[in-house]
Amino acid sequence: MPYAIAVDDDPMILLDVTGILEDAGFRTYEADHGDAALTMLPGCADNVILLFSDVDMPGGTNGFALARHVAEHYPWIEIVIASGRVAPGPGDMPEKATFIGKPFTAAMVHAHLRDTLPDGKKPEPLKAAI
Repeated sequence: MPYAIAVDDDPMILLDVTGILEDAGFRTYEADHGDAALTMLPGCADNVILLFSDVDMPGGTNGFALARHVAEHYPWIEIVIASGRVAPGPGDMPEKATFIGKPFTAAMVHAHLRDTLPDGKKPEPLKAAI
Protein backbone atom coordinates (compact mmCIF):
# COMPACT_ATOMS: atom_id res chain seq x y z
CA MET A 1 0.00 0.00 0.00
CA PRO A 2 1.46 3.40 -0.95
CA TYR A 3 2.13 6.09 1.63
CA ALA A 4 1.15 9.76 1.74
CA ILE A 5 2.02 12.62 4.07
CA ALA A 6 -0.88 14.85 5.13
CA VAL A 7 0.08 18.26 6.55
CA ASP A 8 -2.38 20.71 8.14
CA ASP A 9 -2.31 22.73 11.35
CA ASP A 10 -6.07 22.37 11.89
CA PRO A 11 -6.58 19.02 13.70
CA MET A 12 -10.07 18.50 12.27
CA ILE A 13 -8.96 19.15 8.69
CA LEU A 14 -5.91 16.91 9.20
CA LEU A 15 -8.18 14.14 10.44
CA ASP A 16 -10.49 14.66 7.45
CA VAL A 17 -7.60 14.69 4.93
CA THR A 18 -6.13 11.55 6.49
CA GLY A 19 -9.47 9.75 6.14
CA ILE A 20 -9.88 10.91 2.54
CA LEU A 21 -6.37 9.71 1.63
CA GLU A 22 -6.87 6.39 3.43
CA ASP A 23 -10.17 5.87 1.56
CA ALA A 24 -8.20 6.50 -1.64
CA GLY A 25 -5.84 3.65 -0.71
CA PHE A 26 -2.95 5.41 1.03
CA ARG A 27 -1.37 4.74 4.40
CA THR A 28 -0.90 8.20 5.82
CA TYR A 29 1.71 9.92 7.92
CA GLU A 30 0.47 13.10 9.61
CA ALA A 31 2.24 16.37 10.39
CA ASP A 32 0.64 19.43 11.99
CA HIS A 33 2.94 21.95 10.31
CA GLY A 34 5.56 22.19 7.58
CA ASP A 35 8.56 22.03 9.92
CA ALA A 36 7.27 18.73 11.36
CA ALA A 37 6.90 17.33 7.84
CA LEU A 38 10.48 18.35 7.00
CA THR A 39 11.71 16.53 10.10
CA MET A 40 9.67 13.43 9.22
CA LEU A 41 10.63 13.19 5.54
CA PRO A 42 14.16 11.74 5.77
CA GLY A 43 12.87 8.74 7.71
CA CYS A 44 9.89 7.91 5.50
CA ALA A 45 10.34 9.53 2.06
CA ASP A 46 11.48 6.31 0.37
CA ASN A 47 7.95 4.90 0.88
CA VAL A 48 5.98 8.10 0.21
CA ILE A 49 4.44 8.89 -3.17
CA LEU A 50 2.17 11.82 -2.22
CA LEU A 51 2.43 15.01 -0.18
CA PHE A 52 -0.92 16.69 0.55
CA SER A 53 -0.33 19.98 2.37
CA ASP A 54 -2.10 23.10 3.54
CA VAL A 55 -0.43 26.45 2.77
CA ASP A 56 -0.87 28.64 5.88
CA MET A 57 0.71 26.95 8.92
CA PRO A 58 2.74 28.07 11.92
CA GLY A 59 6.51 27.76 11.91
CA GLY A 60 9.10 28.63 9.34
CA THR A 61 7.87 26.36 6.54
CA ASN A 62 4.56 27.07 4.81
CA GLY A 63 3.01 24.68 2.30
CA PHE A 64 4.63 26.34 -0.72
CA ALA A 65 8.12 26.13 0.85
CA LEU A 66 7.45 22.51 1.83
CA ALA A 67 6.37 21.70 -1.73
CA ARG A 68 9.52 23.27 -3.18
CA HIS A 69 11.72 21.34 -0.72
CA VAL A 70 9.99 18.05 -1.54
CA ALA A 71 10.25 18.66 -5.29
CA GLU A 72 13.97 19.38 -4.99
CA HIS A 73 14.97 16.62 -2.56
CA TYR A 74 12.34 13.92 -3.19
CA PRO A 75 11.37 14.25 -6.87
CA TRP A 76 9.38 10.98 -6.93
CA ILE A 77 6.81 12.39 -4.47
CA GLU A 78 3.72 13.86 -6.10
CA ILE A 79 2.51 17.11 -4.52
CA VAL A 80 -0.97 18.50 -3.89
CA ILE A 81 -1.29 21.87 -2.15
CA ALA A 82 -4.62 22.95 -0.63
CA SER A 83 -5.84 26.29 0.65
CA GLY A 84 -9.02 28.23 1.19
CA ARG A 85 -7.23 31.54 1.70
CA VAL A 86 -4.23 31.66 -0.59
CA ALA A 87 -4.08 30.98 -4.32
CA PRO A 88 -0.66 30.15 -5.70
CA GLY A 89 1.11 32.89 -7.59
CA PRO A 90 3.91 32.54 -10.13
CA GLY A 91 6.81 30.63 -8.63
CA ASP A 92 4.98 29.67 -5.42
CA MET A 93 4.71 25.98 -6.29
CA PRO A 94 7.06 23.63 -8.08
CA GLU A 95 6.07 22.90 -11.66
CA LYS A 96 4.80 19.39 -10.94
CA ALA A 97 2.65 20.39 -7.95
CA THR A 98 -1.11 20.76 -8.25
CA PHE A 99 -3.54 22.91 -6.26
CA ILE A 100 -6.98 22.21 -4.83
CA GLY A 101 -9.14 24.81 -3.13
CA LYS A 102 -10.74 24.46 0.29
CA PRO A 103 -13.30 23.52 1.28
CA PHE A 104 -13.12 20.23 -0.56
CA THR A 105 -14.98 16.95 -0.33
CA ALA A 106 -13.65 13.42 -0.49
CA ALA A 107 -15.11 13.09 -3.99
CA MET A 108 -13.28 16.26 -5.10
CA VAL A 109 -9.94 15.07 -3.70
CA HIS A 110 -10.35 11.58 -5.17
CA ALA A 111 -11.20 13.03 -8.59
CA HIS A 112 -8.22 15.39 -8.36
CA LEU A 113 -5.89 12.49 -7.51
CA ARG A 114 -7.33 10.33 -10.32
CA ASP A 115 -6.70 13.21 -12.76
CA THR A 116 -3.22 14.16 -11.56
CA LEU A 117 -1.43 11.07 -10.25
CA PRO A 118 0.47 9.00 -12.81
CA ASP A 119 -1.19 5.61 -13.37
CA GLY A 120 1.71 3.76 -11.73
CA LYS A 121 1.20 5.73 -8.51
CA LYS A 122 -2.57 5.39 -8.17
CA PRO A 123 -3.65 3.08 -5.33
CA GLU A 124 -6.14 0.37 -6.26
CA PRO A 125 -9.21 2.22 -4.86
CA LEU A 126 -8.51 5.18 -7.19
CA LYS A 127 -7.99 2.87 -10.16
CA ALA A 128 -11.18 0.96 -9.38
CA ALA A 129 -13.25 4.14 -9.32
CA ILE A 130 -12.40 5.04 -12.91
